[in-house]
Amino acid sequence: MAEHDPRPADGGEQPATWVKERQVADVAVLKALADPLRLAILGALKSAEDRPQTAKEIAAALGEPQTKLYRHIKQLEKAGLIMVAGTRLVSGIVESRYTAAQESIRLAPEMFTADSPARSEAYDAILAAIDRVRGDFRAQVLGGRLDFSSPRDGSAGPPGLFAHSVLRLSPDRLLRLRTQLADLLDELNEEAPSTAEDAMDVTLFTLLYGLRTGTES
Repeated sequence: MAEHDPRPADGGEQPATWVKERQVADVAVLKALADPLRLAILGALKSAEDRPQTAKEIAAALGEPQTKLYRHIKQLEKAGLIMVAGTRLVSGIVESRYTAAQESIRLAPEMFTADSPARSEAYDAILAAIDRVRGDFRAQVLGGRLDFSSPRDGSAGPPGLFAHSVLRLSPDRLLRLRTQLADLLDELNEEAPSTAEDAMDVTLFTLLYGLRTGTES
């Protein structure tokens, strides 16, 4: 069995195939992201706490048939979003173990400009993320793992927060709000994963947009 750790060793150089945050500015990568199941595969690999996973293990984590995942795994690998961390021979068949090629993903702002040829794919990637969060949220609710009645201090279990607001803000206030949210997300992404015994997986999905006045041509 030949295996290697794609993550950089302490104090070592970071391999070119792995980045802490991947800024996507490529249509092929956007298309790979525009599918809730492929996003689920990325999520399963991240939840595995850096332990490379086989297609069989990913399928078990997602509750999906293994054969259903092969095409999606190959597309993610081709897009550079996941990579082979090791292989071994099992009954004459090469079995690959996969890991994510980044800790986080961000879509480049230029993908959304009016003249961007990838604009449609960029929004498709966002819609896929919305569908993925919705599906996962529903599964966790049905599994009894969520309780939005828990108090903010977490004394009766992990507290949740839901807010859906339609506000009327000045451009300056909207910019300040966006900056505050972006700074908080940057701060969280820069923190190392908690090693506390009571640490828990947290999903934070942020979507903020202001509507232009009038109509676009």
